[in-house]
Amino acid sequence: MSDRIYTVDEANSMLPDLRERLVRIREARQVLLQTAELVTERVATDGGGSHGGREYWDAQQALKAEIERLSEENILLRDPETGLIDFPGEREGRRVWLCWRLDEDRVANWHEIDTGFIGRRPL
Repeated sequence: MSDRIYTVDEANSMLPDLRERLVRIREARQVLLQTAELVTERVATDGGGSHGGREYWDAQQALKAEIERLSEENILLRDPETGLIDFPGEREGRRVWLCWRLDEDRVANWHEIDTGFIGRRPL
């Protein structure tokens, strides 16, 4: 992971792209979960038969690529379902997380490195 630190403006400038990417992450994750359920059902009834097929592998590769890209950008995906993202930032000279969720218009919250979402405070 790099030492990249984001300003609020830099984080906000990334949101249009992140909104699209988070939808792809959520969709790929859902395919993987549904495929796992299908395989589990098949194992229970007939020993499993076949794997999840092409859709499973495509979803797995898409999810892997998106998560790797976030990691390269030093962005932390906390929850793929809600689209909870943390950007490393600074506040009053110390490292913090700039916190954003997919349903929010802009990055408007932060929390200490060790507190997580429950410690979110407005900027």
